[in-house]
Amino acid sequence: MAEPTAAAADRDTGNTAFAVLCAISFCHLLNDMMQSLLPAIYPMLKTSFALDFVQVGLISFTYQVTASLLQPLVGSYTDRRPKPYSLAVGMTFTLLGLLLLARVNRFGFLLLAAATVGVGSSVFHPESSRVATWYKHHRSGKRASHTDAPAGPPVPKRIVTRSLVVLMALVFSKYFYLASLTSYYEFFLISKFHVSVRSAQIYLFLFLGAVAAGTIIGGPVGDRLGRKLVIWCSILGVLPFTLVLPYANLLWTAVLSVVIGVILASAFSAILVYAQELVPGKVGMISGLFFGLAFGMGGIGAAVLGWLADRTGIDFVYKVCSFLPAMGLLTALLPNLKTAEQRRRTESLAVSTSA
Repeated sequence: MAEPTAAAADRDTGNTAFAVLCAISFCHLLNDMMQSLLPAIYPMLKTSFALDFVQVGLISFTYQVTASLLQPLVGSYTDRRPKPYSLAVGMTFTLLGLLLLARVNRFGFLLLAAATVGVGSSVFHPESSRVATWYKHHRSGKRASHTDAPAGPPVPKRIVTRSLVVLMALVFSKYFYLASLTSYYEFFLISKFHVSVRSAQIYLFLFLGAVAAGTIIGGPVGDRLGRKLVIWCSILGVLPFTLVLPYANLLWTAVLSVVIGVILASAFSAILVYAQELVPGKVGMISGLFFGLAFGMGGIGAAVLGWLADRTGIDFVYKVCSFLPAMGLLTALLPNLKTAEQRRRTESLAVSTSA
């Protein structure tokens, strides 16, 4: 009777782990959906508070930089002291920020509401990544423990450092471009095609939905075909579409924005897991660093592009940003981790054999 009992216990544990993963995924959906409300109402905020593009950019900057500064700290802390309840804390901060946003009557309070939403994101994202690593251990039959000794990096330290710098540059190009769409896409449509605010919000919804789909697609595709290939295709592969977007009509602008959202968003999961493989055993810190960098680049991009839009026009902003995906050429500097790992195992086997 012992074996069936043990098998049943393992099955129950696996079912519980999967249920937790599903719950985290659903909460992540809710969290990001609530946060997407902020850019969706930018045109209304601009009209109600008589804002210029710089002030709209400052709202994005406050929200995203608040998240970016705290995420690496939260991730590093939870690597040492896992705090699963922090997921609920993060959602609470997001809720408080949205409630404050619904009641504000001054620009300063708008910034405070945006900062509160950013705090929620900074707490939620690193710990949710840790939970998905925990599920991986359960699925493979190992019990997750933050005290387990991590494996060494699959490549030499200098290459790890260079690769992390390249990945950060790719995140910069990706999120600086995304900032032009997330923060100013509605204004671009209203200015160029004279659509209503409601119609512009629908087009933004389509774009954000494409970003969500691309993020989901990028994970399994990276697992099957390799992270580096996904990074190549996602960052550099989107360049032809971004170059055409500023000159397209309304229909093709909508189509191109969806294509860009799917392709460009697929890179982040590949970049994140690639970085975690470069620095094993530091899931929370790496997740916090790259989530934080992503939010930080989005915030800085929103502020800089708002300043540029006030001085040159929103159309010029999109023409300038269309060249950013060319930075995907830096992917050539990344090592092939699978090859490097196989080489390390082969060398270890050769040494043990000769001994």
